Amino acid sequence: MRTLKFLLQKEFLQIFRNKALLPMMFIAPIIQLLILPQAANYTIKNINLSVVDFDHSPYSRRLADKIFSSGYFHSSGYPASAAEAIRLIEKDKADIILTIPLGFEDKLIKEGSQKVGVQVNAINGVKASVGNNYLSSILSDFNNDIRMEWLQPSRISNQPSIEIVSSYWYNPMLTYYIFMVPGILVFLVTLIGGNMTALNIVKEKEVGTIEQINVTPVRKSQFILGKLIPFWILGNVIFTVGLLIAWLVYGIIPLGSIPLLYLFAGVYLFALLGFGLLISTYSETQQQANSMIFLFVMIFNLMGGLFTPIESMPDWAQVITHVIPISYFIEVMRMIVLKGSGIRDILYHIGVVFSMGIILNGWAILNYRKTS
Repeated sequence: MRTLKFLLQKEFLQIFRNKALLPMMFIAPIIQLLILPQAANYTIKNINLSVVDFDHSPYSRRLADKIFSSGYFHSSGYPASAAEAIRLIEKDKADIILTIPLGFEDKLIKEGSQKVGVQVNAINGVKASVGNNYLSSILSDFNNDIRMEWLQPSRISNQPSIEIVSSYWYNPMLTYYIFMVPGILVFLVTLIGGNMTALNIVKEKEVGTIEQINVTPVRKSQFILGKLIPFWILGNVIFTVGLLIAWLVYGIIPLGSIPLLYLFAGVYLFALLGFGLLISTYSETQQQANSMIFLFVMIFNLMGGLFTPIESMPDWAQVITHVIPISYFIEVMRMIVLKGSGIRDILYHIGVVFSMGIILNGWAILNYRKTS
């Protein structure tokens, strides 16, 4: 225990003597947590819509006004012809073209139905799909409004009908950053914690101080613990800073137990730092360690469920996510922060991530070659 105490003192001295390390560990996550949730937003608005109105009737103008007043569409003009509208799409000035045919109002009144044309620029599949759904919904509402105006009160059916009332749980306003901030906080803790530990042993190899440690009677397990514990503490501090920013800037207050959050964060950092130390034992230079941790962090980012649901991935990709610790932490963060889940709900996640930590740290200890 006394040996471990001296190793920890040495590690903290090295950390606080590094003028660039602490700003990078704390200032960078703060800036990223302030910026990334604003950019990582899948709520699609300001879709450029061109309206080709051949009718120029009160109904066609009313339809266009209803679309643009929804807040989802931005007018990119009223082209006089279909060819002119297509050129707007070719120049990326329009995403959707709505064509209102000649006689739109007359046919709607006389025959009770009319067709409109919708052409969608589908280069961006997500934007095209969402924009088309928005427009279809508005057209359906316009259709219902017109129908209700024409129906006489005596002709309205008194038959029983089903009324659908939607209730959005955990995020009533459907605010996207409330969903993203907990996941981005996990990613930042992963990025900083994994990178710092991956470079730690390698740096001592490059400067030669590790040779002095190797000739001492320090056991390999003590050496690895001496490297792990300081960054485990700093990882929890970064996590705390992130929670404070989520509260002060975004107004996100965990519905569940905050101590439970720290319990899982501690288990996750145990596994993550073990992974970083394992990379460090395999690397000979900081450049090698940087390249390896960058590769794995990118995989964690893309396959951990931060931006895309794991359930929508192919079966082989879902198998990979089951061995990625970050996928469990992102899920647990959203469960505790947004849903208020308890210890029983995350026992499985704790068990899996703790098992990963035992394997990764044990592997790092075995792989660390101590020579005398």
